[in-house]
Amino acid sequence: MRITALWGLILLANAGVVSAQTGPATAPAPVASAASPAYLLGPGDKVQIAVYGEQELTGEQLVGPDGSVTLPLIGRVIAKGRSVNQVSEDIRARLADGFVQNPSVAVTIVAYRPFYILGEVNTPGQYEYAQGMTVLSAVARAGGFTYRAKKGEVFVKREGDSREYHVKVTNDLLIQPGDTIRVGERYF
Repeated sequence: MRITALWGLILLANAGVVSAQTGPATAPAPVASAASPAYLLGPGDKVQIAVYGEQELTGEQLVGPDGSVTLPLIGRVIAKGRSVNQVSEDIRARLADGFVQNPSVAVTIVAYRPFYILGEVNTPGQYEYAQGMTVLSAVARAGGFTYRAKKGEVFVKREGDSREYHVKVTNDLLIQPGDTIRVGERYF
């Protein structure tokens, strides 16, 4: 987790997004999107688990609050903080250990966990994340900016990070599943 945050700050610094000011960090530009292979599952993600030739072991699962999915025969499988490939391999190995001969397992993401938007938008709340979503499309889902909104900047808190980042709004500023976006109020 700490390495991922450090890598993100390195990428942001190279992109010229992080400022040297004190206070909240200025930044989470699109470090990694949900489409990238590095996407890690978390509570609220919905996955499709397919075990070839084993219909009773195939189906959709919601990653629970404890970060796991539960399958017949093998029980609880940790998904939080792992890629779909890692979860798939774990399920395959556990099924191969005396339950299914030579299992072929595929795990795919059906729906990402939601993002949250609050502050000066017309309808703050929780919304369904879509792959490649930007801050501006998130604001649009929330009914647009209010007349009091400071439209050129927002605050973004990444899931699992205790800090809130102050960022300038651009057309290509990606958000990630689980992000909380706060739109501030202008002072004039």
